[in-house]
Amino acid sequence: MKTLGVLGGMGPAATLDFLAKLQAATPAARDQDHIRVLVDINPQVPDRNGEDDTPGPVLAAMAVGLRDAGADVLAIACNTAHAYADAVRDASGLPLVDMIGIACEAARRGGATRVGVLATGLALGLYAERLTGMGLEPVALSKAKQEWFMSLLYRIKGGDLGAEVQDEMAAIARSLAQAGAEAVIAGCTEAPLVLSAEDLDIPLIDAGQTLAERCVAVCRA
Repeated sequence: MKTLGVLGGMGPAATLDFLAKLQAATPAARDQDHIRVLVDINPQVPDRNGEDDTPGPVLAAMAVGLRDAGADVLAIACNTAHAYADAVRDASGLPLVDMIGIACEAARRGGATRVGVLATGLALGLYAERLTGMGLEPVALSKAKQEWFMSLLYRIKGGDLGAEVQDEMAAIARSLAQAGAEAVIAGCTEAPLVLSAEDLDIPLIDAGQTLAERCVAVCRA
């Protein structure tokens, strides 16, 4: 089996959630049935929502470190950091399992033609490009609701997973359905920490879950 290298720490709680999903997605009867995973949990990666390219070199260095430690394939446990995917691939020379593309594929397989996305501004652009390339229509939040979403995101990063944050995140997600979305992609790894499929009447696609499932398939192939 191939060894998976995970670029994480953006944020730490979301990375641990991804690792739990990775373990749960693995059909295993014994320890040896699981894939080997090398993880760099690096909360010092510059904010991906900034206006410069400073995260790129840091992510590239993390990728090289994982490669040199024995990783055969990489995954980034952060949607927004996929804006620097080329830097990760170029520096390491390793294949990268693409979270953005996999989540969009899941929406298309589910039959949705209009897809809502909960994500940061930078990740929204990545999702919009992929969805339109697949012939799907992205549905975005209003400017006010996007700002509300970002405020919730930083509360979650600060450790607030309480009922108020859960209710507000569910309300934001439901507003995408009210705007015509036939499915919603949780395109930020913090969102599923407070949002579940039961909160919506339309399918919720957890990008971290779909990434975990694909990583297991790739590494066990």
